[in-house]
Amino acid sequence: MSTEFTIYTNCDTQDEELNTSGVDWVEVDTDNDYLIFSEGSVTVADGEAIPSAQSLNQAGIVISDSEQTVSKYFLADISQAVIKEIHNAGDQNKRYVFAFSFDGATASEPVLEVWDNSSLNTYADYSLGASDATSSWVRGVVTTLGLPGASWIGSKLAGSTDGHYLELNNGSGALTVADVLYCNLKVVVPASFANAGAEAPVFCVKYATN
Repeated sequence: MSTEFTIYTNCDTQDEELNTSGVDWVEVDTDNDYLIFSEGSVTVADGEAIPSAQSLNQAGIVISDSEQTVSKYFLADISQAVIKEIHNAGDQNKRYVFAFSFDGATASEPVLEVWDNSSLNTYADYSLGASDATSSWVRGVVTTLGLPGASWIGSKLAGSTDGHYLELNNGSGALTVADVLYCNLKVVVPASFANAGAEAPVFCVKYATN
């Protein structure tokens, strides 16, 4: 039987590992749920109804003449019809934020990639660097073995070129047993960005099975 995995987001303020009693880890429905990156507002807030496009626009980051890191990260939990804040995501020294739980061994190291479509063949979105992975706004850091550090830099994520995806097992290779891998993510908007648009990058995990 092929190894399968489940994604979870930590929607608690406690920085504790998956399955810790009393910590609100939420399973992600990869067919329906999605992430929201925002500055937040009265309507774009923890426990509020799924926001409209207008509400999301009103709660968006305001472009300035300096680089800015998005401050609020949410999971749109479609089954519950609410958004849940991922409190420890972003530019924070937090370890247990996004979890990838594998039920068995793998034949290759699981990697996290970001694309602009479900075919996983282009990353032309502005937020992914407009086909230049070195200019992607999405940054990630593997936290499987420990904390990322204060004001962590991480890797700019876009496509599958070297250095622009995350090796979720910290570069240690394939999983030999069932395990849980972790990462943190943040979005950094460049200074004085001139273009506008609605974008929905696709996050995917790739690995081979025996």
